[in-house]
Amino acid sequence: MNRFARLLAVFTALCLFVLPSFAQDKVVYHIDDYETQATKGLRNVRNHLDVAPDTKIVVVTHANGVDFLMEGVKDKKNPNIDYASLVSALKARGVRFEVCEITLRNRNLKKDQFLMDAEFTPSGVARIGQLQAREGYAYIKP
Repeated sequence: MNRFARLLAVFTALCLFVLPSFAQDKVVYHIDDYETQATKGLRNVRNHLDVAPDTKIVVVTHANGVDFLMEGVKDKKNPNIDYASLVSALKARGVRFEVCEITLRNRNLKKDQFLMDAEFTPSGVARIGQLQAREGYAYIKP
């Protein structure tokens, strides 16, 4: 097989197998302060999925941003907002919610204080970097 044919074969394989993986929109939402970002961020995620339902979304939280994923936490400005039901509804639509384990250690929090819909990642900041650099996620900070 000559060089041109090999290059053509590699290019064809890329088009068939690699490029389709880039076709799906992938977005990471970064929340590090639940009081100013959680309600707005959850609304953004819902609206995002309403318009582009096939989008793969991960919400990564750290620092004070983890609080809205804790059992019983409500929006301080609007106590009628129930984070647990909003998170569950978005989880049912395929959204992942990740909590930084460094934050847990620094704040002496336990995993069992969080909603069942929450998942855990060793480092929220490192996870955001990995999602962007390695997995091609767009970054949004509400």
